[in-house]
Formats: sequence, C-alpha cells, structure tokens
Amino acid sequence: MTQVAAIIGGGVIGGGWAARFLLNGWDVRVFDPDPEAERKIGEVLANARRSLPGLYESPMPAEGRLSFHSEISEAVTGAAWIQESVPEQLAMKQKVYRAIQAHCDPAAVLGSSTSGFKPSELQEAAMRPAQIMVCHPFNPVYLLPLIEVVPTGQNDLEIVQRAEDILRQMGMYPLRVRKEIDAHIADRFLEAVWREALWLIKDGVATTEEIDNAIRYGFGIRWAQMGLFETYRVAGGEAGMRHFMAQFGPALKWPWTKLMDVPEFTDDLVNLISDQSDTQSGMHSIRALERIRDNNLVGMMRALKAQNWGAGALLEDQDQQLSAQAGMVRHVADLQTGGLAETLRRAVPLDWTDYNGHMNEARYLQAFGDATDRFMEIVGCDAAYIASGGSYFTAETHIRHIDEVHAGKVIRVETYCAEGAGKKMHLFHQMFEGERLLATGEHMLIHVSLETRKASVPSAQVAENLERIATAHRALERPAGLGRSVGRK
Repeated sequence: MTQVAAIIGGGVIGGGWAARFLLNGWDVRVFDPDPEAERKIGEVLANARRSLPGLYESPMPAEGRLSFHSEISEAVTGAAWIQESVPEQLAMKQKVYRAIQAHCDPAAVLGSSTSGFKPSELQEAAMRPAQIMVCHPFNPVYLLPLIEVVPTGQNDLEIVQRAEDILRQMGMYPLRVRKEIDAHIADRFLEAVWREALWLIKDGVATTEEIDNAIRYGFGIRWAQMGLFETYRVAGGEAGMRHFMAQFGPALKWPWTKLMDVPEFTDDLVNLISDQSDTQSGMHSIRALERIRDNNLVGMMRALKAQNWGAGALLEDQDQQLSAQAGMVRHVADLQTGGLAETLRRAVPLDWTDYNGHMNEARYLQAFGDATDRFMEIVGCDAAYIASGGSYFTAETHIRHIDEVHAGKVIRVETYCAEGAGKKMHLFHQMFEGERLLATGEHMLIHVSLETRKASVPSAQVAENLERIATAHRALERPAGLGRSVGRK
C-alpha cells in the first residue's frame, strides 16, 4: 500500500520535501494557504523530475500522487510522515502542531524543517511532545541527502528510529544530533562563515563573487567529499591529524576572524551586498540558477558515486536497492520463452545531454554498452566468469539515431540475439522511451581469453545459455534495421 506524506507549508523547503517523497513513490498531500502554492511546487517538482532520477542507474518507483488541501485535517489524516515547513515563528509552529495532532495518527512521524529552533521549544504545550522532532534538511531537499534529526528526552525513540529508516530508504543521510542546540550542527558552521563574509564585504576586502569563488574553487569541493576533519587529516601528510593539529593549532590564537563580533546590519551594508549579488548573478533568473545548481550537484554526486565515496556511496547503496526492487532480468531462467530481454531501464542524467538539449550521441553507445553488459550477465558471463579469465570484446558497432530524448526521461532497451554460436555473440538493441523508438544498436562481440587476449570459445554453460536465447529469438519477427549498413534504407 502506498504510504502518505503530508507537507505543511509549501515554500522552497516544503516543495523540496514534496518532490523527494513523490519521486520515491509516496503519495503527497500539501497544505499551504498561499494561492500560488500549486504553481510554485509544480515548478520545484519539474526540476526534481529532471534531475533526481538521473542520479541512479536503476529506475525509481512509480511517482506518487500529489494533492492540495484547504484544511490541515485533510492533509494529515492517515499520513505516515508529516513535515512542517512553515515560517520560522515559534508561536506559529506551535499553533500548527496543535492543529496537526488533533487529527493525525499518534504514531506518525512529525518532523520540523526548522533551521534554528530546538525541539524542546517546538514541543512546548504540544498534545503529544513525544511525536515532534526536528528533521532539518538542506536545499534542494530532493537532491542533498543530509537531514539533521534532533530529538529530546521526551521523544518516542521508536518513532525517531522509524523516521531515520524512512530517510535512508529515500537515499538520505539522517544525522542524529546528540544534544539539542540552537541551529543544530551544520547551520552553526554556515553562520560562522556568514559572519566572517559580512565583515570581509563591510571592510572592503572582498565582494560577494570573490567570496563565492574562494569557496567553490577551493575548500568547498574538498568539503563536499571529505568534510572538515578528514580533509585536515590528509593535510597532515603521513603523520595525519596529530601533525596537522601541532602545525596549525597555534593559529587559533591569531586574530584572523571576527566570529564573536558581528557588523551592524545597516541599510548601507544590506544594499552593498544586494548590489554586488545583483552584479554577480542578476543575469540569471532564480529558476535558471536552480538548474545550474542542480546540473553541478548531479555531476559532482555522480562523480563521487563512481568512486563509491562520500554522498556517492549513499547513491550506490540506493541504486542497488532500486535495481533489486525493479526486478531486472539477470538470468536465463528469468526470461519468458521467446521473449526479448529488457537489458536497461533508467532515467537520462543531466550530464548525458549536450548543447542541443538532448542525449549526446556518445551516451547512446554507453546505454547500449550497459545493455550488453546486462545481457552478458544473463547468459552467465558475469563478474565471477570474467574473473576466471573469459569475456566478450566488441568487434563492430552500428548505431542508428532515430529520435531524440531529454534529461529526466526514462529509457529502456530490449535486446534481440541474432547469433549465439561458437565465439560470436551478435546483439541488436532497441532503445525506447515509452513505446517511442529512439535508437538501435547492432553489436558483434567475440569471446576472448583474458590471459592470451585472443579469440576463444566460451564455457559450455555460457555457450548453452546463449544458444537457447538465440534459438528462441530466431522464432520471433526479425527487428527492422537489423543488418542495415550506414546510409542505406
């Protein structure tokens, strides 16, 4: 049965939560009195559909249903997760909790997106304090995995644990904060950097763009994959963190920062920062900046995923779960007699598109190559077989580009085995979006010995599996385009 999430407050953060739940298969109900809420969330969701699925090699669950409600009671009744993302006004939040708890399931997760309030403040005068906790995300919620989970001694630990399990299932990282504290953990770092940045601008040392460049071209990239302490451990060389602390610890006594001293927030300072920011980024709309940001984040996170490192390791774990849930064919026995093998099903990532706004021609080859890998696995030429010394090398490829496809769209590949005898494996892939044919890829592969790097016969089991599929496929209608040469109709 599809689970239900209720989003109370549909601004930037609430919209991001809605997108994260929807694209992970949850039905989402939104309460927000803003008459523009449906449009705003729709725009956030459009960006999420375009970017989030491309993080994974496996298909995501079928998208849930989105609905908007005029009453809190309608939104929260029967919901398993309720996320409050209303403005940072304590009295307003407490009022909202009273309305929520009058109608929601007492066992439901009731999380707050607050970036500053402690959970004990949120729990004051609540009907059920044990149900309320902080679940503080980072924008864009549909891409960034960190959620600061902050309970108190009053919380029901069973609900807290369930909340963390759900977050992990959605590819997120719940960071349990040991003690409640104003602004939790991450925002305290951001506040320190923000204060120092204000002084650098106030004193004329740097502009908004120069400060941003210092972060994005330097330590920001390091922090993205190793954080603070692991980065400094590496900086200590072979002697590690102890050497780093001994070398740079004395610098803490130097008057470098003004963390305990905040410049007066005058109109002049606000105008100075606003003007500089307009000069830096005013040529882009907010939606365009969001897309630029999403493109960069997807590229970085997919790069980290290739190394199974940092946030990329979380993606790899969820990708394995998604693949298992999708029930992708992996063995000959899984194929219906005479049926074609679905050897690929995935969304088109942002970094697979080119200057024309559609999938780059090289990525068609990558997709067909991935489909070939899956077919090899089906016939028994899997990682263990390859480790034993046998594999298939591609000898010839012919790709026909029939139609275009864009980022975020789900593609699938069906594979026809035209020949599977001796050393040869002749495959014909057809790529679809829905029922629309996008491309075909015809590939001749030769079995080789990895020891001699020369052609060789496959194992008896691989040969038998391959012949079984080829025989079944010969009884099917020959795919259009099979055997066609370049430029010939």
